[in-house]
Amino acid sequence: MGDIVLFDGVCNFCNSSVQFILKKDPEAHYRFGSLQSDIGRELIEKYGLSQSLNSIVLIENDKSYIKSTAALKISRNLKGGWKLLSILRIIPKPLRDFFYDIIARNRYKWFGKQDSCMLPSPEFKDRFID
Repeated sequence: MGDIVLFDGVCNFCNSSVQFILKKDPEAHYRFGSLQSDIGRELIEKYGLSQSLNSIVLIENDKSYIKSTAALKISRNLKGGWKLLSILRIIPKPLRDFFYDIIARNRYKWFGKQDSCMLPSPEFKDRFID
């Protein structure tokens, strides 16, 4: 099935990030679901995450990762130089998450928000879980 990335489906920055991952993941390592979807809420509950989660979530090998750890773990499976970003995991998590939280808190103000979750393009529809 591959690893699952949960994202804020109404956030423009998050949707752009998903589109970026899709383009840099030609082996289809990742599948996607929105935090707002039924399956997203089920997975959040299954992994004991907060219902008011303000983060990207990576579910990999039956473990969940959030915030900067999720983003950096995702980068290691992307084609090109993006996998080098995973080295940033040597930076202490509180420091990484401090900067992550600044972006997360301001993402709607800086990048905008949609009224509803994005619909995947036909070529990537099978990469999204419902």
